Amino acid sequence: MQSPDAQAVDLALMQAVARKDPAALATLYDRFGSLVYRMAHQILPSRTDAEDAVQEVFIRLWRTADRYDPQRAALVTWVMLITRRYLVDRLRRARAALKAGALDERQAELTEPKIAPEIPAERRERMAQLMKQIDKLPELQRVVLIRAYLNGQTLRQIGDELNTPLGTIKSALSRALVRLRERELGEGIPA
Repeated sequence: MQSPDAQAVDLALMQAVARKDPAALATLYDRFGSLVYRMAHQILPSRTDAEDAVQEVFIRLWRTADRYDPQRAALVTWVMLITRRYLVDRLRRARAALKAGALDERQAELTEPKIAPEIPAERRERMAQLMKQIDKLPELQRVVLIRAYLNGQTLRQIGDELNTPLGTIKSALSRALVRLRERELGEGIPA
């Protein structure tokens, strides 16, 4: 739990952001921009996507700053929750695009499923590669990653449903992300 002084500082910052103070938003970005970027870069297929995600997350923070309550969560927790929600939404949309359907019945037997044509070919290929890498993960890592990032479940919910300790769930997710990153670097998958 944060000290009352830290809570007061965070609340004052978010109240200034809610008043649309650009300096306050810059301060918020200075404090959390790299953290949001690192999380986005672990999940999304490219640096550009991660940078776009950071921008979108800070727009959401700007718009919802008046909802921040230091009694409910530390500011870092609140920022990361908004980041996680954004990334889950984005991954769900990407996954839906991957499952858009077959080109036609005959081609479906010969080719992979149709991916939304408005998504650039490079991104479609990167998402398909990422999904193949996720499918290669050990079962617990794969299940935790999919439930957390594609289904939007909390780690506690996943642990309860799988009857697995929370620490094991956290470790599985961490190992899955590390393994995906190592495979990406090892196989030369473009970032």
